[in-house]
Formats: sequence, C-alpha cells, structure tokens
Amino acid sequence: MQTEQELKEIVKQKYSEIALQDKTSNASSCCGSTCCSTEVYNIMTDDYTGLDGYTPDADLGLGCGLPTQFARIKKGDTVADLGSGAGNDCFIARAETGEEGKVIGIDFTAAMIEKARHNAEKLGYNNVEFRQGDIEHMPVSSATIDVVVSNCVLNLVPNKGAVIKDMYRVLKPGGHFSISDIVLTGTLPEALQNAAEMYAGCVAGAVQKNSYLDLIQSNGFINVTIQKEKKIVVPDDILKNFLSAGELEQFKANEAGIFSITVYAEKPLEEKKACCGPECCN
Repeated sequence: MQTEQELKEIVKQKYSEIALQDKTSNASSCCGSTCCSTEVYNIMTDDYTGLDGYTPDADLGLGCGLPTQFARIKKGDTVADLGSGAGNDCFIARAETGEEGKVIGIDFTAAMIEKARHNAEKLGYNNVEFRQGDIEHMPVSSATIDVVVSNCVLNLVPNKGAVIKDMYRVLKPGGHFSISDIVLTGTLPEALQNAAEMYAGCVAGAVQKNSYLDLIQSNGFINVTIQKEKKIVVPDDILKNFLSAGELEQFKANEAGIFSITVYAEKPLEEKKACCGPECCN
C-alpha cells in the first residue's frame, strides 16, 4: 500500500513528463479507443474549443469536464483553479471575469507552473497568475475567492477531505465552486486500484459517488448539485495492461460504473454557530 506522499510523487512525476512534451507529442500519445489508446490520462477529455478564452497551447487534454462552463463566474470575480496545469481553465475563466477580475492557478508541479506562466505572458494577461503549491494547503488567503474551479484533479489527491476543507477556507461567504471529477459506483478490481498509471489517470484515485458528495456536505457546503454527469468507458487495450483475460471478462461482466461529474456547491453566507447547550440547540 502506497503512502500519500508516494502517491503524490507518482502524480508529480507523470504530470511533469506531460508538461515537458510539446502539444503535438502529447496529443499523439493517445490515438483513441479505435486504435491504441495506451495513455489513460486523456481518454476523458471534453471539447473546450468552442469556449471563449480557449488557448490551444494550454490545452493538454487532461480534463474530464468543463467546470468553467457551469461555474457562474461574473465580471470582476476572483477565481481560483485547483490543479491549473498549463492554464487552459484559467484563461477560460478570465474570459468570464474580464480584465477587472483576477484568476489564480494553483499547481504543485513546477514544470506545469512554468508552462502556464509562459502561456500567460504570451497572451499578455496581467490578471492571471500561477502559484506553485499543494491544494490541501493553498497559497491563498482565507475568504478571498469568489469562485473555485477544478478539472479532474481531486482524484489525484489522496486526502480529498483536506482539499474540500481548504476550499471552504479560501472562499468568501456566499462563494461557490464548480468542480469536474471522476467518481465510482461499485468497486474497481484490485489490479487497477494498485496501478500507478491508472492513479495518475484519475481512475484508481476515484471514490464512491455518494461518499464524494457526502464529503462536500460534511465540510459545510450547501446547495450541492450535480451539474453534469457522463459515463467513462476505459478501452480494452488500456485495461489489458493491468488485467488478465479472465479478470477483464469479469470486470466487464460486473463493471463498476466510472463517471465524470461536475458538482456545484456554495459556502453559506453565515456559518452555523457551535452548539452551546440545550438552550440554543432546540
């Protein structure tokens, strides 16, 4: 069983490699389920190209949804993107906030931060910045963020509860988040759960859908809503890297549901007061 730190190092190494590839090489590393979809991390990608702010050089094909499309970002908002990669979601968020707003991208992979900053400089964006850090302990002051977005990142973090707790900390009262992520209904085979490549591809790090939603609510968020949901089908040629023929047949017969969901939730305007005894808890 790998420790949290070991899992983080797996993710950091994999996504550092992706950041250092040029876009053409990265795109060609997966040729689709009809051919040789050998890389699991980009089989879940949604099409960004029609969204304002889309930046091809910042699109590494690593997401599993379009959270900024659902995030209800307003002009002048301050937005934080968790696991910002090369900056694509940040640039789309900037198209919503306008020049009067601010976007902060947070990523713990140095190569991704460098790539994102280079993209921002090319675009001349002075109100988009990228900070290297752990999203369990964000380099962001408390109650300063209007909207949090994230695209297929919480699965890569072993302690998801810590991230959700820190999102609550950085959001202003009344602020909200819109996050795309992978969840499960059912149980993955042990071979997939233990595969580092599957973890870096967001599948093995997924938790049960109900547990994911309960974790959000237990950290104080309200109005938790699923904005979008789609089933993810992992191609056989990827599964064969981890499962024997018999295991693959059994997995498909009793297939755990793997879903991309986009979840919205709000931080209350007023936090509940701690209970002080029977006289104030009725």
